[in-house]
Amino acid sequence: MRISRLTPWAAGLAAVALVAVPAAASAGQQETASRTSGAATATAPYDAYYAPAEGKTGAALKAALHDIIKTQSKVNYDGVWNALKATDQDPANPNNVILLYSGRSQSKSSNGGGANDWNREHVWAKSHGDFGTATGPGTDLHHLRPEDVTVNSTRGNKDFDKGGSPVGEAPGSLTDADSFEPRDAVKGDVARMLLYMAVRYEGGDGFANLEMNDKVNNGSAPLFGRISLLKQWNRTDPPDAFEQRRNQVIFDVYQHNRNPFIDHPEWVDSIW
Repeated sequence: MRISRLTPWAAGLAAVALVAVPAAASAGQQETASRTSGAATATAPYDAYYAPAEGKTGAALKAALHDIIKTQSKVNYDGVWNALKATDQDPANPNNVILLYSGRSQSKSSNGGGANDWNREHVWAKSHGDFGTATGPGTDLHHLRPEDVTVNSTRGNKDFDKGGSPVGEAPGSLTDADSFEPRDAVKGDVARMLLYMAVRYEGGDGFANLEMNDKVNNGSAPLFGRISLLKQWNRTDPPDAFEQRRNQVIFDVYQHNRNPFIDHPEWVDSIW
C-alpha cells in the first residue's frame, strides 16, 4: 500500500501554501505573512524516502523511521550559526531570521551573546540527556532555532506545558517555574521537533535514548514532556510553508535527512 498524500492533513498543508497574506506593520503579523508566503517545497511526495515505513504503525513505524532518518550528514556547533541563517531566513527579508518564540524578524548579523542578540536555542534542551553541544543531538538542525538571548535563558531547560506568566520579548509565550508554553503559531513546530528527536536518537551513536513522557521537571533525564499536550499542538498547528521550507533546506543542503512529522504529521498519533 502506497502512502496516500490525499488526506485531510495533506489538503491542509496544500491550503497553507495557497493563502495570500497582506503585508502588515507589526512583527507578529509580518511573521504570519512570512510563514505563509514562501514556496511549500516539502509538500511533494517522498515515497521513495519513506518506503520502508509504508504500512507500519506504532513501534514498528517508529523503528522504521529511525532507520531512515539516522542516515545524515552532521554539522559542527560553529557551523550551526550559518546554517540557521539559511534555514530560518525571513522570506520577507533575506537579511533577517525569524526568532522561534519571539516571532521577531531580526538581522542575521546580530547573532551572539548580547542581551538583544539571537543565539542557538536547543528545543530539546541539551541537559535532557546530557549531550551538550556534541556533534549529533547537540548540533542537529532539526531542533535548533534562532532565539533572543534573554528569551532563550528564560526558557532554559524547561519542559513544555500550558500556563504561566507572559515572557518578555516573546509575545504569546508563557512560563512558570517548571514549564514553558510557546506562542500559538509555533506550538506544532515545537512538538514536531521534539518528536523527531525522540525517533532519531534511540541510544546509538554514543548518545542517550531520547524519549517522550507526560511529565515536567524531567531535569537531566533523557525525557521530555508533556507528550499529551504536544500531540494536541501537532494537530492544532499543522506544518506551514515556513516549516516545510526549513525541512527542505536541511535535507537539501545540510543534513540530508528529514523530519518525518513535517511531511506526515498524522504519524504522530500512530506512534504515540
